[in-house]
Amino acid sequence: MITVVVALPLLGFLIAGLFGKQIGVRASELVTTTFLMVSAVLSWVLFIQHALGSQPESVSLITNWFTVGAVKVDWALRVDALTAVMLVVVNTVSALVHLYSMGYMHEDPARPRFFAYLSLFTFAMLMLVTADNLVQMFFGWEGVGLASYLLIGFWYYKPSANAAAIKAFVVNRVGDFGFLLGIFTVFMITQSVSFETIFASAPGLANKSIHVFGHDFDAMTVACLLLFMGAMGKSAQFLLHTWLPDAMEGPTPVSALIHAATMVTAGVFMVARLSPLFEQAPIALAFVTIVGATTCFFAATIGCVQNDIKRVIAYSTCSQLGYMFVGLGVGGYGLGVFHLFTHAFFKALLFLCAGSVIHAMHHEQDMRHMGGLRTKIPVTFWTMLIGTCALVGFPLTSGYFSKDAIIEAAFASHRTGALYAYVLTTVAVGLTSFYSFRLTFMTFCGAPRWQATHGDDHAIATHDGHDAHASHDDHHAHALDPHESPKTMLVPLLVLSVGALFAGAAFSSHFIGESQAEFWKGAIFYGPDNHILHDMEEVPVVVKWIPMLLLAGGFLVACYGYLWRPSAPAAWARTAPGLYRFVLNKWYFDELYDVLFVKPAFWIGRVLWHRGDQGIIDRFGPDGVSASVVVVTRQAVKLQSGYIYHYAFAMLIGVTVFITWYLVGGVR
Repeated sequence: MITVVVALPLLGFLIAGLFGKQIGVRASELVTTTFLMVSAVLSWVLFIQHALGSQPESVSLITNWFTVGAVKVDWALRVDALTAVMLVVVNTVSALVHLYSMGYMHEDPARPRFFAYLSLFTFAMLMLVTADNLVQMFFGWEGVGLASYLLIGFWYYKPSANAAAIKAFVVNRVGDFGFLLGIFTVFMITQSVSFETIFASAPGLANKSIHVFGHDFDAMTVACLLLFMGAMGKSAQFLLHTWLPDAMEGPTPVSALIHAATMVTAGVFMVARLSPLFEQAPIALAFVTIVGATTCFFAATIGCVQNDIKRVIAYSTCSQLGYMFVGLGVGGYGLGVFHLFTHAFFKALLFLCAGSVIHAMHHEQDMRHMGGLRTKIPVTFWTMLIGTCALVGFPLTSGYFSKDAIIEAAFASHRTGALYAYVLTTVAVGLTSFYSFRLTFMTFCGAPRWQATHGDDHAIATHDGHDAHASHDDHHAHALDPHESPKTMLVPLLVLSVGALFAGAAFSSHFIGESQAEFWKGAIFYGPDNHILHDMEEVPVVVKWIPMLLLAGGFLVACYGYLWRPSAPAAWARTAPGLYRFVLNKWYFDELYDVLFVKPAFWIGRVLWHRGDQGIIDRFGPDGVSASVVVVTRQAVKLQSGYIYHYAFAMLIGVTVFITWYLVGGVR
């Protein structure tokens, strides 16, 4: 069954990618979407089997895939509870995104290529989550990076899309370099890349040292920090987060797929999969906790002032990933994966709802040009409200069960950085509530602001990247009339709403409750001294209530500023203009990196180009040789005068040289 689950997206990619023009657009959509639907159903079957206590297994595909020296790598599919969770998340969201895209992308002429890329993305992620060794995981890791580059830059005729795709690719290569070094380090200390061998060796590596740069360091700390560097890039953590908001240049379904089910969750999965190693590296876990908490708070502050509907949700993703890493960092690996699971439903829902709004507004993304859409697109409004409640952790929604558990675990933990994480994640609850309801109020409530603004060029600009095809041209001459999306777009919203409401309550006992030990058997490792799941149940009642109070506070502030007194936000910005500009400009990380890395890289490139390539290599190499040949031939041509006495003179010189050589150098 697992082989079929993995193979179907690959088959869909090959059919749509190679034969899309022959079979047509509709057939490409139906083939890829059907294959993903089948994979999603089979994934749920596997998940239920492991929820009922199935044993982990490994399905071998290629024995001795390759051998290089001491490195022997097989190709096998690892199936356990962690794999089953990721299969459900990846295939369910991907299948719904495929279905949604049939409506959302119906005007794009390159749909076969788009659906082929979606299936390739899904296959790469499946390769990552089913990997049975680090080399196989790295194959999927890089495959996800390649597919994300293709999808973010899908509208390649847009310079901004090309720049965003390159930025995502380059930033992820920074993290991937650390991940690769981490794999090398693990192999050096265990002499294996197989998970079974590595995990069996982990307890004996607790105090092992490694000699680096003339000093001895704890081997597991070095290995885990390097591995986490890869997670920081792929999961857009603080300092390596800058690619994530720019990824919004891709089509909205791509945003849902990247931010909910694939790519950004790869780092969380990797840390959970390698929990036996991280349990032996408390310093690395402390670093994971601190980085996650910082990301959680930092991204939440930026989300409070963004005006692009997709960018608000993008920074929300960045913040929620921080929660996941806090859960992992305090030793609650099941907590991090639980929030990954619930987050996939409500974040995919929010992005697809945003796409429905953009579709209704004819590709307008600025919330300042929206408002009053609640009655125009009621299904989108109610489903987005459900996603918003789940995101902020409203009681009994899926986010309430997973996010609040992480906050309680951070309070209960005695690990380094846990108190710091508790404070920032708690504050982030209020910020999340504010920017989430701000988005809802600006988009759906109040007086319509699109009636007055849609007549100009800005309002009809194709912000989401769609080409202004002929079908859009009539909007230049008519007033905007927002309308509900087609059924192919609404059905995924309704399905995801069910997950956003009930996934937390339905599966809490398996992820972090009384059934977790049986559920995670062989998939996630808790050390003998790790009692975080028990300790979090004994936190004071006030700790459980503080997030609720901050949630209510954020909601009331959003109501005051965007419902009751719309002039208040502008007054807040004028009160603290420096702070407002600082947050609005995303803490100036893009500008800082531009000064520190981008401009120096371009300067070095220009120097190597002009002085190195053109000034030295070309001058003394190909161009220099060719120029010398031209000079010599020009002089040689002058000897071809046509006069017999010139040729006789040349022959005489030749004879004289030959005789001189024979008499002086030729006789011994």
